[in-house]
Amino acid sequence: MSSKTRPRALANLTRRLRVTLSSPLRRTQLSVLILLLLVLGGTIGYILLEDMGMVEALYMTVITITTVGFGEVKPLSNAGRLFTIGLIVFGVGAATSAISNAVEVVLGERLWFSVRQRRLEKLLLTMNNHYVVCGYGRMGQQIIRDLRARNESFVVIEAQPEMAALFLEENIPYVLGDATQDDVQLEAGIERARGFVAALDTDADNVLAVLTARGLNPDLFIVTRATHATTEKKLHRAGADRVVSPYDIGGHRVALALMRPAVHDFLNHIFDVTQMDMDIGEIHIRPGSPLAGQTLGTCDLRQVRNLTILAIQKPDGEFTINPGPERKIRPGETLIVIGPPESIYQIEAEHDDQTLPPEAGHT
Repeated sequence: MSSKTRPRALANLTRRLRVTLSSPLRRTQLSVLILLLLVLGGTIGYILLEDMGMVEALYMTVITITTVGFGEVKPLSNAGRLFTIGLIVFGVGAATSAISNAVEVVLGERLWFSVRQRRLEKLLLTMNNHYVVCGYGRMGQQIIRDLRARNESFVVIEAQPEMAALFLEENIPYVLGDATQDDVQLEAGIERARGFVAALDTDADNVLAVLTARGLNPDLFIVTRATHATTEKKLHRAGADRVVSPYDIGGHRVALALMRPAVHDFLNHIFDVTQMDMDIGEIHIRPGSPLAGQTLGTCDLRQVRNLTILAIQKPDGEFTINPGPERKIRPGETLIVIGPPESIYQIEAEHDDQTLPPEAGHT
């Protein structure tokens, strides 16, 4: 080995050793191996130094390492006593290390899971005004990232039991089970939730999940995905307030990137949760709102809050795009604004704690 490659090899060996020792299971395996080598070495040592038989030497080694104090099998020579002292020093340390690491492996993860599970159970019982997300696939994961970026509370319903460890590791509140079943949705606090997302693998499961959620909470705002266009009407009839087609949206974004790349880049910037220096929000004008009766030019949205009004949605759903400064704001309308996230979240909270569309829910 050359002088140039020797330091690199030493660094690689050190890194591998550090990675190995960082795992409780690997530390347990290593400490047990050392303990077995000490037992083997002690047995051979007593055979050679004290002329003991195999069983006597093994017995002497075990009682020495475990320090049970049964006494010597037979009087030892000075060499045997020095050997015994060394065996005690190294053996007790190895035995203690093996036992502590084994306890950590056996009980550590169980205790960790138990504590996290108890915290989760308490959280689910007290959670209110939250979102319930059914399915933790690619779409569900993106929904969770967006909710977390906006500090919204949520619960995930997932059918795969092996996901529990990941949820606990990522500190994601969850319920394991079939999202189409009443008891599972009730465990997720569906009766106290503000919104529900069905992002399951099949349209049939999404229809059943929406039907169940609407039956358990008639005022719930429900959004779901639809893989096939023919299923959208069924999902609306089942109780969904909004139906999203990922393939349609993805196709539009691809076409936009092809024909208007700058617009595509702008939309990516707005909806990138890793940056969050700009967001789009909605302000629901309730009766008694300080904005009701004002014009866009006289309200403080642009001058004080640095928010730009992109559109106004009337109660019947019709949009006024890029309204002028003389446009008067009326109760029942929804302002679509763009600006700094903190300004949007603040004014949304001021006007409506739930920030849900006025027509949310079915009666």
